[in-house]
Amino acid sequence: MVVPSGSPIVATPAAPSGPWTAISEAAIALFLERGYDDVSVAEIADAAEVSKRTLFAYFPTKDALVLHRFADHADDTAVAVRERAPGESPLAALRRRRLAAIDRRDPAAGVNDHPGVVAFYRLLEATPALLAGMVAYTQASEAALTTALHDAAPEAGPTVAAVVAAQVVVTERVLGETSQRRILAGASTEDVVPTAIAETQQAYDLLEGGCAPFARPSS
Repeated sequence: MVVPSGSPIVATPAAPSGPWTAISEAAIALFLERGYDDVSVAEIADAAEVSKRTLFAYFPTKDALVLHRFADHADDTAVAVRERAPGESPLAALRRRRLAAIDRRDPAAGVNDHPGVVAFYRLLEATPALLAGMVAYTQASEAALTTALHDAAPEAGPTVAAVVAAQVVVTERVLGETSQRRILAGASTEDVVPTAIAETQQAYDLLEGGCAPFARPSS
């Protein structure tokens, strides 16, 4: 099953068209049909009608054919902090960002039951190489958020900013994966959304209670 255009787990609307898109879509289709480990790079190149050299020019590793969908979003939480509204605290901005993602049924928030998205969820969950590869993107997200938080509240110091960033990244991951697993177990988007909203509110209440310097607007 092919993940429909515009409906991947993490959409990349700014991605270029042409070979980049054709290669990515061919890879995802083959992975969903046969499994990640049973598809060779040569087969992907053949399906996309490009040479292996061209494929590697766009995607340096096999896992990048899937994980690039996350790479463009590694700094989303940092952007939310940097672009927060006047008088809004960093954690309030992050809470608002997640609630907005749930409201628009963003696949990355784990609240989308489109068949193609569900198939993509299953591909990730069933492929250790992809789960391992996601660590790099998680680390990039954490590093970007650490910098943004330190800039927002320099008086807290860089170590505290790093600790809070790690807590936020883990919180976002757990919330998303929990909703995703409910979808995989057969729940519909509309079944999952109310609980996802409630759990987001509870999680960010906890973060704000324990991370006071980042729960206050910047002076």
